[in-house]
Amino acid sequence: MRDLLLAPEGSADSIRNDWDIATDARPEQVQKLFRKVIPTGIKHGTVTVLLSGVGYEVTTLRGETTYSDGRRPDQVYFVDDIRADLARRDFTVNAIAYDPLEEQLIDPFGGASDLERRLLRAVGVAKERFDEDGLRVLRAARFVASLGMTLETQTAAAIRPSLDTYRKVSPERIRDEWMKTLKTEQPSRGFQVMLEHGMLEVSVPELFSCADFESGHARLSGPIWDHLMRVVDACPADPVLRTAALLHDVGEPRLEATDDARIHAALGATIADDVCSRLRFSNAERERVVALVRHHVIEYRKLEDGPTLRRWLRAVGVDVLPQLWELARADYLASSAVPGMAGWPPDLWQLREHVERELAAGVVLSTRDLAVGGKDLMQALGLAPGKHLGLLLDQLLDHVTDEPSLNRKGPLLDLARKLAAEAG
Repeated sequence: MRDLLLAPEGSADSIRNDWDIATDARPEQVQKLFRKVIPTGIKHGTVTVLLSGVGYEVTTLRGETTYSDGRRPDQVYFVDDIRADLARRDFTVNAIAYDPLEEQLIDPFGGASDLERRLLRAVGVAKERFDEDGLRVLRAARFVASLGMTLETQTAAAIRPSLDTYRKVSPERIRDEWMKTLKTEQPSRGFQVMLEHGMLEVSVPELFSCADFESGHARLSGPIWDHLMRVVDACPADPVLRTAALLHDVGEPRLEATDDARIHAALGATIADDVCSRLRFSNAERERVVALVRHHVIEYRKLEDGPTLRRWLRAVGVDVLPQLWELARADYLASSAVPGMAGWPPDLWQLREHVERELAAGVVLSTRDLAVGGKDLMQALGLAPGKHLGLLLDQLLDHVTDEPSLNRKGPLLDLARKLAAEAG
């Protein structure tokens, strides 16, 4: 109902299949009313009704007892009053229903008014709602970002006293909320809530350490944190890319004044690896984030040299480049002193063009791209299988990186004979 009330006039059709259907009929009654019903969560009163190939989730109105584990109710019981069902929801904007028979909006907690004012307020006593499910404080941060809302005072004040329950939330659920927040138009709004109300301090202290108290204010901020937020917002709404943006300078608080950019990037990549592992990112997501953080510092002047550029391309990997360009662009724009600048910085644009020329010319980036393989080396040089073949191919790759014209079978075999002889 919330999304329908938010939808611009005439656009309600776009959410017509995203309804939560509630009924006072018991699950077994619903099963008798329809031909195809799947008991997806029948223990908690939920079944899926299949009509014309489309599944509709139908849940019996229910109440709940205590939440011992900070996630699920110890017991649910069925009720006949929609208001009793709405009373167990987290926020007033999510506790609105519509009766299609009576054509009546059911809004016992003033959610429609809060929605209009963009005010996020807990249903009933905020501390009780947050103690029921520790994830709700993180959902509050997400709704601030996704709905452009402001936390109601008492709701905000109840977050820190509820952090013990938040500590029970699994890393997987935290990661999922992060990813949803990072898909919003302005994720910085949600992460500012996580910072100021202690959620980051619990889950990702490495990121929390990027902020400090503004002089004379209670608001957590600081130059590193503010830069991270600008970069996150400036990136396209790809949650993996934005995770890298969120963490790209996470190593800075640990750096010494004499440390250079390469140390900064390497340290950040190590920290990002730890954070993504702890939050149960998939291996592919974690590896992508770590690669982006490791390579986000681009030394443009050095990359004007062909061999250096090709070695850099080998280290980065072609598949990472599209996101790396976006991260580097967002990083530059967030650091730019030119207000409203939105284009591609000249150095980055020239580097992209240089890279495109190298790729179009068939730059060799791995031993798989060499004109010879292990079998060629064994046949031509009489070598036996073993690790030495891989080492020899790596040496050939290094030479081809310096001089691409060497990547022909004859010259490579001649070079391989020379290298093998030198190795003894």
